[in-house]
Amino acid sequence: MKQTYIIILVLSFVMGGCSNFDDDINTNPNLPSQASGTQLIANAALYLPGLASSPKGEFMAQYLAETQYVGASLYPEESTSFYGLYQGPLANLQAVIDSEELSASQGPVPNQVAVAKILRAYFYWNITDRWGDVPYSEALKGAEDFTPAYDTQESIYNSLFQELKDANAMMVAGSISDDIIYGGDMSKWQKLGNTIRLLMALRLSEVDPSKGMQEFNDALSAGVFASNSDNLVFRHLADANSQNYWYGQVVDQNREWWAVTETLVEEMKPVSDPRLPVYADPARANGEYVGLQFGEEDNIGTEEFSLLGSDIYAQDAPVYLVTYAQVLFAMAEAAERGWISEDTESLYNMAIEQSIVQWTGSSDGVEEFLNNPEIAFDDTRAMEQIGNQRWVHLYMFGYEAWSEWRRTGYPNDLVSPNGADVPNRLSYPDNEAFNNEVNYDAAVQRQFNGQESIYGKVWWDL
Repeated sequence: MKQTYIIILVLSFVMGGCSNFDDDINTNPNLPSQASGTQLIANAALYLPGLASSPKGEFMAQYLAETQYVGASLYPEESTSFYGLYQGPLANLQAVIDSEELSASQGPVPNQVAVAKILRAYFYWNITDRWGDVPYSEALKGAEDFTPAYDTQESIYNSLFQELKDANAMMVAGSISDDIIYGGDMSKWQKLGNTIRLLMALRLSEVDPSKGMQEFNDALSAGVFASNSDNLVFRHLADANSQNYWYGQVVDQNREWWAVTETLVEEMKPVSDPRLPVYADPARANGEYVGLQFGEEDNIGTEEFSLLGSDIYAQDAPVYLVTYAQVLFAMAEAAERGWISEDTESLYNMAIEQSIVQWTGSSDGVEEFLNNPEIAFDDTRAMEQIGNQRWVHLYMFGYEAWSEWRRTGYPNDLVSPNGADVPNRLSYPDNEAFNNEVNYDAAVQRQFNGQESIYGKVWWDL
């Protein structure tokens, strides 16, 4: 009883004695009270490497195979959450777009909004291509709407095309601060917006080729990437606070869980592809490049197969997101489809050259590589060659390569581990059926006849 009384007395003293603290006792004087527009943009940009740095993405494109704990590469029916993308970068970018208090001290306000629109469109493009219909027009409203409707992917594409055009048109002279991507250079952001439009337009090649052709040429005329210096690249630092995801996995956590696939090595090794020494390290057992069969569960290990390249998991290794070589591959395909009048072969050769320069830092070996009979342009199998070489180029951005595979069917030798085909989409977060039941059910019914599955097809995937 006495002990209880003492505790009550002490609590009363503490609670009463603390009543005279200043109002700002919980305010950190070293932090700004409110993030500026460019700070919000910079924070959103920090999420960019996460779009590409993902084992699941590499499994979708069959770039990497598991050397142990085989499971995720067997394509289990499982949900994948998109909540982090909405709650993180999209919320920040929407705050910039909606703000009426942006300060011109960080650069012209129209330019801040334009960059936010371009990045927002890029994140949404990635989201809708992975899941299909997703919340868009009613999303990001905070407490005003916790249960947003799912927009159709077609309507999202149309909105993003317009948003990117609007961003292009609203830019004015002057740079912005806190730009960790392009250092405030608005001409680079303008090219990026148009390049995203160009690549989005090519997604329509099967579902709506006439609109795809129109949007492709509009973007091309507006001005797209013209060199590797224009690339959208996230540059990590040799610092634990901003290091490559794969460094954290392979070095910090000692996880040699991934080898390059047999499919990738067989595409590159026979033709002495200059990019292979960057993509993979020789197998420790014999010093040769040896790929691991994707989905193999028994004959696995870390000594017999070529593991993820040390250049790829370096602490400061960059993440390539949108590249000049992609533009050239897209243009080569567009030329082959008759969308543009340029020469397919020249564009194909340029795309490979720029890919090699991007990955190796040199054009050494390009001429010899292009003269290899297996690589030299053959107009009777142009689409296959473009598709295969684009897949090689997109290494380590598996989700993007997977989208191109779904659209074109190339490469046509991806395997089905244990009979499980490559998925056609990511399954919605499993808690959406509870959190947003009515709209979730409507989206699943509209797209997949009520059957939520990784084998339902998104709008443009015919």
